[in-house]
Amino acid sequence: MSELPWSAIDTVLLDMDGTLLDLHFDNHFWLDYLHQCYARQHGLTVAAAREQVIPLLDRHTGQLEWYCVEFWTRQLQLPIREMKRKQSGLIAPRPHALEFLQALQAAGKRVALITNAHRHSLEIKLEKVAMEPLLNAVISSHDYGYPKERPEFWQHLQAEFAFEPQRTLFIDDSLAVLRSAAGYGIGHLRCVATPDSQKPAKDCGEFADIGEFAEVCRQLDACPARTD
Repeated sequence: MSELPWSAIDTVLLDMDGTLLDLHFDNHFWLDYLHQCYARQHGLTVAAAREQVIPLLDRHTGQLEWYCVEFWTRQLQLPIREMKRKQSGLIAPRPHALEFLQALQAAGKRVALITNAHRHSLEIKLEKVAMEPLLNAVISSHDYGYPKERPEFWQHLQAEFAFEPQRTLFIDDSLAVLRSAAGYGIGHLRCVATPDSQKPAKDCGEFADIGEFAEVCRQLDACPARTD
């Protein structure tokens, strides 16, 4: 992990799922629980449900529909929002994520959560993890009609949450999204190599790994007292 030039960073843009929050909840929901529920709803085996659902999910990867609770409720005839609430006990911050947000606040950085998550999902997660008071803005790509993978998202974000791209840090676990941010000219980009606490580290491609938030917090020299 390379140390960030904090004196050259005014704005920090943060992904939610896999960056601030453990991706285990989402992986469990979309890769396991969803198929179990679809199988019960349609009288199928779980294996048969996967054969039907996975190609449909894959068809919409990287599109706004992939992240839309209402879209999948219609497509799968399942109460996705209620299902997420039932599984919400698995929602948790990644290690030291909240301390990192506190450190950014203490260091005087402008911080926005920018997520592809639908507002229904966002609501559930913000209820479970008290991040919002530590953020200057919470933005869903559904507000703009374009996912973070598209250049139009960044144009809308710039108009709403004015920032200087070259003095901005963006952290995400998606290589496709990081590449989109790079194309827009974001100056400082970091990848999360371990978005899911239950899975091994992944390849960050051409992007540096942000590493552990505890270490990044120490670099800011504004780390609050431990609460755990």
